[in-house]
Amino acid sequence: MTPPKPSLEMLRTLTDENVLRSLMAHPRLTRAEISARTGISKPTISDSVQRLTRAGLVVDTGERTTGRGRVGSYYSLAPQLGAALVAAITPRGVVAEAVDALGHVHGQVRTALEASAGPRVAAEALDAAAGQLAGRVPGRLRLAVVSAADPVDRGTGRLVHLPDAPFLVGDLDPSAVLAPTVSGPVLVDNDVNWAARAEHRAGCAGGVDDFVYLHLGEGLGCAVVSDGVVRRGHRGLVGEIAHLCTAGPDGKAMAFTEVFAVLGLRRPASTAIDVPALVELLARRDQQAERVRAVLVRAIGGVLSAAVSLADPRMVVIGGEWGLCPGLITAVDEHFSRTPRPVPLTAAVLSSPELTGARSRAVEELRSLIVRTAHPAPQA
Repeated sequence: MTPPKPSLEMLRTLTDENVLRSLMAHPRLTRAEISARTGISKPTISDSVQRLTRAGLVVDTGERTTGRGRVGSYYSLAPQLGAALVAAITPRGVVAEAVDALGHVHGQVRTALEASAGPRVAAEALDAAAGQLAGRVPGRLRLAVVSAADPVDRGTGRLVHLPDAPFLVGDLDPSAVLAPTVSGPVLVDNDVNWAARAEHRAGCAGGVDDFVYLHLGEGLGCAVVSDGVVRRGHRGLVGEIAHLCTAGPDGKAMAFTEVFAVLGLRRPASTAIDVPALVELLARRDQQAERVRAVLVRAIGGVLSAAVSLADPRMVVIGGEWGLCPGLITAVDEHFSRTPRPVPLTAAVLSSPELTGARSRAVEELRSLIVRTAHPAPQA
């Protein structure tokens, strides 16, 4: 049976998408250059450019080619197409930036927070940052991608306050906070999940579709990547390892987070790990430091054994403020290699991976949104 031929409207839609995505990958192109990059005929590209120009999605830059031959006009995306908001809510504060469809960052706003700031203060900081950035971009903020150093409910996008969580922002709802400023969807996920996506896309886990990302910082977190996708679970709480049972001092079984309480390595009046004290301790070579290092290596090994048993990863990536301390990964690797199911361990390599991962997703979502506006779906 001969398959049906695509309709003229479908062909126009596909051509327009090819033109838009070419201009998203390159700031300015002539129609001949777009034709060469897409393999679509010059007349078809010319028709598409005219449609997109009339729709306000593409503009003639006013620049012309030079040299021999026919003069060509350079085209680019229209500047008023707007931007995406990227935000990270961390124990140290809120970092927000606006990014356009070319991946260019238009300003960044940083607001310091206390670890116990609470949802109201965090919401005010996020709202103020979004308002400042909205005034710096042509067009509007069309969507937002938020990274949060707390568990995130998959269904609602609200932050989840679990027992002993070190960062007290309660059940902050970023979507509601950003509704007055952001005109489109707000995507929210845990910072460790965004970090894992970043390492998979452009870091140490490139080309590896099955791995576990272990974050060792003020908080303890884990992301599970399977078949190239971060697994979030029913509520979005996959990887919340703080209460996973592991070996503590003297081999006593206890929750992972309790190991640090027993070792006296929590911040005063908080369940957050005292990173400066821990880093200083790991740098020493005295008897106390060696004892603490041995306890931590055994505890981390227990967490990894559980993760490997459940997720069956090809490798484990370790990141976080103290997870990258010199010698720690080597010591954990040596210990873990003697377990029944060892896998290779490697260090995370990206700076601010949670923001990098969120930014990449924001650019992808913004580009897809712009493509959809060229041919909006018919109203039901």
